[in-house]
Amino acid sequence: MRADKAKVSRLLRTARGQLDGILRMIEEDRYCIDILNQLLASEAVLRRAEREVLRAHMEGCVTEAFQHADEDERAEKIAEMIRTVEKMQR
Repeated sequence: MRADKAKVSRLLRTARGQLDGILRMIEEDRYCIDILNQLLASEAVLRRAEREVLRAHMEGCVTEAFQHADEDERAEKIAEMIRTVEKMQR
């Protein structure tokens, strides 16, 4: 992985902590909107981690494929990116 490992790890640890907190909130029967707000915050942190990994992939792996790979490999990188972006939009 070419992404900033420290940054991605920090973001994922934050999301894990948030999820642990959400589970406690559910066990404590907290107010639904408070739980939803924490879920949204967790999703936002995960999206930031996604963007960091995607950025590194584009700057590293995809750029390298376009500089050094044959046309079939470049086409596969494009198809791979399209599939990934489509999944991210769901």
